[in-house]
Amino acid sequence: MGTPGERTLPRQEWLALAREHRARVEYLVSGHRGRRRRGERHPIEDFLFEYYRHRPTHLRRWHPGAGMALADAVDVYGDRSGYVVDEEGTARLDVPSFVERRGRAIGFVHDLLDATLSRPATHDCFGLHEWAMVYRLAPGEQRHEQLPLRLSQAGTDAVVDGNRVRCSHFDAYRFFTPDAMGHNSLRPSREDQVAFEQPGCLHAGMDVYKWCFTLAPAVPSDLTLAAFELALQIRELDMAASPYDLTDFGIEPVAIETPAGKAEYVERQRGFTIRSNTLRRRLLDVLQDLTAAACPTVTSPTDRVGTWTDR
Repeated sequence: MGTPGERTLPRQEWLALAREHRARVEYLVSGHRGRRRRGERHPIEDFLFEYYRHRPTHLRRWHPGAGMALADAVDVYGDRSGYVVDEEGTARLDVPSFVERRGRAIGFVHDLLDATLSRPATHDCFGLHEWAMVYRLAPGEQRHEQLPLRLSQAGTDAVVDGNRVRCSHFDAYRFFTPDAMGHNSLRPSREDQVAFEQPGCLHAGMDVYKWCFTLAPAVPSDLTLAAFELALQIRELDMAASPYDLTDFGIEPVAIETPAGKAEYVERQRGFTIRSNTLRRRLLDVLQDLTAAACPTVTSPTDRVGTWTDR
């Protein structure tokens, strides 16, 4: 049984959408797959798969999202987790089951995105989190040892010493060196993530991709892929503004230790803020629709946090 307003896609239509999705993903991940076969690494393109641990094979799977039914789909979706197939062979997301199983995750992501959107973006961090991750390290201790520093270690340390460090994202802050943590004017924690997240943060922008695939298969794949593409572009700026020299990878530095570099960083950061907020709003709409379809009497995903469990 479908939900009110559900749209049914004929087999040829949804098969075409799935093929187009797989082709886009294959184009984006082909370099990563080739490097894995050759035992090579790329500091930007490989990051999203290694850090977020979401495999290309999973990204390739096409999901229509809630409110879409797929005609004559038993051969593809009959045994796919999260879906139900009716007697006519029409497949759809099992919304009530998904919301029951993942309710706590839905509530957390809703709260995080809603809080992030409620705050003005700050654009004065200048990507110093990457510098703080190598602050006062001895040779051989840095996370990306295969990448040379643009400045000397002493010069890199001087950039941290000479600037205010204001990192609001816990998953960046937790990689600061012990000596650098005291330089940060904020003290983000996992427990306070909702209170600290703000839309200008590059890592928060990349995390929109994480929230999309975390809630698969309920999130439409076109939204997940848009978030993935944005995350790739954000990661490029993240590393271009870092203390590392990436010219061998065709990446020119954004020298945030200079006024011109800071200005370039902020300009690009503002653009990513706008784009990531657009995706946050789209994902919030998905979560609201899921809640409405599963529990018509519940008006917000946060209304049922604590009653549903994230199994």
